[in-house]
Amino acid sequence: MHFFSRTFFHLVAALCLLTASTGCGSALTVTRVNSEEKKPNNVWVFFTVEKGDEPVAGLEADDFKIYEDGELVSRFESQQTIQNPEVAAVMYTLLLLDVSGSITDSGQIDPLVDSAQMFTERVGKTQKVGVYAFDGSEKLHPVVPFTETEGAVKGGLEGLRSFKPKDPSTNLHGAVVQGLQVLKEGLDKEKKPLKFGTLVVFSDGADRAARVSREELAEELAKKEYEHFDRFAIGIGEPEELASARLSEIGRDGTEEGNDQAKVKEAFERIASKIEAHSKRFYLLSYCTPARKGQHVVRIEVDTDKVEGKGFLEYTFDADGFGPPPHCDPERKPTFKLDAVEQPEKAK
Repeated sequence: MHFFSRTFFHLVAALCLLTASTGCGSALTVTRVNSEEKKPNNVWVFFTVEKGDEPVAGLEADDFKIYEDGELVSRFESQQTIQNPEVAAVMYTLLLLDVSGSITDSGQIDPLVDSAQMFTERVGKTQKVGVYAFDGSEKLHPVVPFTETEGAVKGGLEGLRSFKPKDPSTNLHGAVVQGLQVLKEGLDKEKKPLKFGTLVVFSDGADRAARVSREELAEELAKKEYEHFDRFAIGIGEPEELASARLSEIGRDGTEEGNDQAKVKEAFERIASKIEAHSKRFYLLSYCTPARKGQHVVRIEVDTDKVEGKGFLEYTFDADGFGPPPHCDPERKPTFKLDAVEQPEKAK
């Protein structure tokens, strides 16, 4: 019995060493997205903290311990601080709204606009939001381009209340294909190295226009250039229509469905909450390393009473040529290289 216990313990310890980058046996998962080091002795680490599928938000600089080569780096020496992730990252959400005849002719456009306004107000606090609409037409109808201006979003959405579709059919598949393209084009224009995109689609039923087949849609969704986008779907309509739409294939990261038109706002609220949570899991830790030469293993460990469990990340950096002058400023902004970006796992 004792031999088995010792053997099991050593096996677990060995597995911990193999999985040191995210911690072992801990309730928290800490995942490095990117990191950078620059003279005189600045170090930046961009990472996520999660507990299971839930993000861990609200941590501060003192909630982390920094180790280099197994030795704790004092907070006084490191001057560690949490910078606003927006200095290195940008997040875009594209909202696609079904305004086909089944929506506009049934009196559901006003509740839809109200829900979309709530959604954009919430999500727009942490990222840029764009809104496009679709009916049976071949092309999307631009409502609001990607913007951080709340007034512009609200004004654009108000115009949908009197929208009359030129084609009352539903080009759902074509809208998703074009929406992915619009989202990527918007992010490609950004100069920040860390870019995160989210597509949210609302529809009351299946694609009827047949401009893009289900197979063609699946092929587009599987493209590598879109693999790190989060995708959500909201469906409020007749059960048979929603079953035919197969919205869960579009909303890979979350789908809300129902047949009660009065609860469309609740569905939008739940998706908005998931997107908000996604954005709050990111941290940009900046500190001044005491190292002045050679390769070093840095370990960032979550150590706080604010959340139950432990977690850490580890990686190696090069400190050759480090040291003042000038003196290290922990508030200095990073300039992450694009080719060093590692995309984290998507929020669930």
